Amino acid sequence: MLVKDVYLVTEKLSSNEKFGLISQIRRCAVSIPSNIAEGAGRNNAKEFYQFLGIASGSCYELETQLILLVELNFEKQTVIAPLLNNLNEIQKMIYRFKTNLING
Repeated sequence: MLVKDVYLVTEKLSSNEKFGLISQIRRCAVSIPSNIAEGAGRNNAKEFYQFLGIASGSCYELETQLILLVELNFEKQTVIAPLLNNLNEIQKMIYRFKTNLING
């Protein structure tokens, strides 16, 4: 699960980042499944589509922040790459889900 993996990776980072980037990364990771769940609970395709859009935005935000971890030398590419691969698959699933909602 992406959220669990994100928490495990960020737990190992420097305590100097605990209240900055780490906090934001964790919020983004939790936001993705939370928005999907909330949208599904609305029982309305239009609202569900909107929440999938929010989840998609959180995916791209998380992707940016994970790349920053590497760029700022807080973490190695070999550690972040599996998270980015998983995130990419989630982005594709959300896109397909949104497409299916539109096309009925």
